[in-house]
Amino acid sequence: MLRGKAHAEWKVVVSGDRRTVKDDQVFIDDRAIIWGKDKTDGSLPILPRGQHAFSFRFQLPESNLPCSFESKPCTVRYYVKVTMDIPYASPPQGMKYFTIIGPHIDCMEEQYLKPLVGHDKRAVCCLCCQKGVVSLRSALERSAYCCGESLRLKADIDNQSEEEVRLKLKLIQHVEFFIDRGVLGVNKEASHTVLEYRGDQIQPHTRHKFDSSNSLVVPVMPPTLVGVWVEMEKSGDDLVMNFPITIATCPFRIPNSKQEPNIDYAVCCDHVEGGLYIGPEFQLGQVYDGTLGVEEGESVVLYRPVYVSIRNPTRGSSATTGSASGATSGSSGSSSQGHHHHQQQQAASSSDDQQWHHSRA
Repeated sequence: MLRGKAHAEWKVVVSGDRRTVKDDQVFIDDRAIIWGKDKTDGSLPILPRGQHAFSFRFQLPESNLPCSFESKPCTVRYYVKVTMDIPYASPPQGMKYFTIIGPHIDCMEEQYLKPLVGHDKRAVCCLCCQKGVVSLRSALERSAYCCGESLRLKADIDNQSEEEVRLKLKLIQHVEFFIDRGVLGVNKEASHTVLEYRGDQIQPHTRHKFDSSNSLVVPVMPPTLVGVWVEMEKSGDDLVMNFPITIATCPFRIPNSKQEPNIDYAVCCDHVEGGLYIGPEFQLGQVYDGTLGVEEGESVVLYRPVYVSIRNPTRGSSATTGSASGATSGSSGSSSQGHHHHQQQQAASSSDDQQWHHSRA
């Protein structure tokens, strides 16, 4: 049996009562008899004693499939299950999980190659007196990146105020889970800081230019399943700009170059949705529900989905990023937007006062 299924489940409070909402969606449900015949076809053949090997094959549907995904509120899993029918005995079973890689998001598509540019400024005031102006210009070379690639971001900060300012960058993952319930349905949201950078202080009446170069490397994480948006806002005393980032599955290639990207497959980093949770059925020796700390000692993980990543040994490490532990092999296939969850990424660049405030993205 070949099966692909999404399962979403979490608790909500309705009129003071705590209830569980859940839903399932099946993408694939194929069955085949690889030896013998169905019980309805008459007498059943008997397999002689000894070791036997039978080959079998399932064809993935041509329609797009959502990528494999593991989190506490929602999972998207694909597996092959084999059952042996033994008369008057419990049938032995075997299961093997595999990974669907997708959706197909190519960094070379025209919509992702257009640079994103933002400009904003604010006046620094003390009581009723203006103490100068701080301006920020940011430019993102393109809007789609594969895991392992460096964000190509440039910023120009003109500090004509009397205070020191600082440049900070954040890549934030937004995830929304949705269950159909009547007209409105039930949703759950989660946000995680994927990557962040904090620059040096910029002195008053000076200008500073920043080029991310190889310092902002996208860690391994699930690909984007829906579009994102651009918004410009001022958050308190901070000067904030938000850019949309699409996590792709096909990396950027230099036109007319013979050098191909070194593609790898790795498990998700452990500080984003998709890497925080390991199902108890995939662990030996302990049970982890996603809320308690993992006990000391090595645990055997039977399966974790993998995602496309670019292996680049020369990339920098000045930004705070997540690291992925040993990769798990998986099968690749085409996929598209999932029904139960979608996620968004945004890169936020900001210039703020000497005290580092938390910017809202």
